Amino acid sequence: MATNAERTASRRREILAAASAMFATKGFRNSSLQEVAAAAGITPAGLLHHFGSKDQLLTELLAHRDASEIAEVNDPERPHGTAFLEHLADTADRNSERRGLTQLYVVLSADGVTDEHPAQDYFRSRYDGLRSMIADEIRLAQAAGEVAGDKDPQELATLIIAVMDGLQIQWLYNPEAVDMGGLVRKLIGALT
Repeated sequence: MATNAERTASRRREILAAASAMFATKGFRNSSLQEVAAAAGITPAGLLHHFGSKDQLLTELLAHRDASEIAEVNDPERPHGTAFLEHLADTADRNSERRGLTQLYVVLSADGVTDEHPAQDYFRSRYDGLRSMIADEIRLAQAAGEVAGDKDPQELATLIIAVMDGLQIQWLYNPEAVDMGGLVRKLIGALT
């Protein structure tokens, strides 16, 4: 028999799944707590018992989404330099297999630019961290002679992120016409 902690963790995962689906299709601001609660099969009061507020629900949803990616990034065995850049193409391939998560990311990152959005700081920090990490890997590739040393790593990192995010939007509109991983591989190939 499941313990209280296991039941609570299971219920929280169900709520996060319902919120993920709702926010991905309707956006954060257009989704009500009542709708998320109904989709999770609980009352709004029950949802608030687990998360306290809609903003806290969003914050925990974003943290939950990133948990596996953070573990991957902090893995001492992860690739570096050019191999890391190629790994970005593998990430794009994986994103094409997770439509719901990809759509959630696109919707929330765009919605987050609005005034006082609760995810604004999260996405600002996430983009800053990604730019820094990718730029560091480009520097390693430059030091190994695999990427031209006359290119600014920070600018290249910004361009790579812009391409990846832009491809996600295009792919969501027409998955058959956009090979996210293949196109990221072409971009990385142009750098090396």
